[in-house]
Amino acid sequence: MASPVPSNRPRGPARGTGDLARLEAEITGCRRCPRLVAWREQVAEERRASFRDEEYWGRPIPGFGDPAGRLLVLGLAPAAHGGNRTGRVFTGDRSGDWLYAALFRAGYANQPTSRHRDDGLQLSGCWVCAAVRCAPPANKPTPDERDACAPYLEREVDLLPDIAVVVALGRFAWDVAWSVLARGVRPRPAFTHLAEAALPADIAGRPRTLVGSFHPSQQNTFTGRLTEPMFDAVFARARALGA
Repeated sequence: MASPVPSNRPRGPARGTGDLARLEAEITGCRRCPRLVAWREQVAEERRASFRDEEYWGRPIPGFGDPAGRLLVLGLAPAAHGGNRTGRVFTGDRSGDWLYAALFRAGYANQPTSRHRDDGLQLSGCWVCAAVRCAPPANKPTPDERDACAPYLEREVDLLPDIAVVVALGRFAWDVAWSVLARGVRPRPAFTHLAEAALPADIAGRPRTLVGSFHPSQQNTFTGRLTEPMFDAVFARARALGA
């Protein structure tokens, strides 16, 4: 595990859910990245045949979960016909099926499925968000799009003062989490499944840890690169670290 990283920026006082609501409104109204705006709206207009009777969200996707949670799960970006359709992160796609089933088994979710944003799913002790808030073409944000979204993550974490563990789903999320939350300290620790790195302590001086996991994409789950026991081990480790 990497050595603790000192914080090099004062953190403001914890704020309430009203501040999170204001941040959510700002995120969902964002139009900073023309390529992403065009793509998410095109997908929402054209729709996949199997969802042709549904109204797509077609906007950026805010975070979701328990504002008092000690676990933050960070993904890459919404799926074009998942979060971009349903309006909730990791909802309505195969990656979300894996994630919320694992969170349910670990005791962070009240149900193992996530079909749409009004399906009754509730998270306890956990907050889920994405490094990039709009669905990108080919699921590949550009560096400029990544950097345009990074301030949202920084502000979100400032509004979630009890976060003790950040689980990064995939290398992209790992790199963004380190860049934003460790303030770009070098060298950046290497990503692998169950990798760990110390993040700056929170405002009360409590330790925070970044934990890596392979992303629950079909590319990983269909090939066996990520199995349910491997995924469960990530959240068991998060619990052991205080989340």
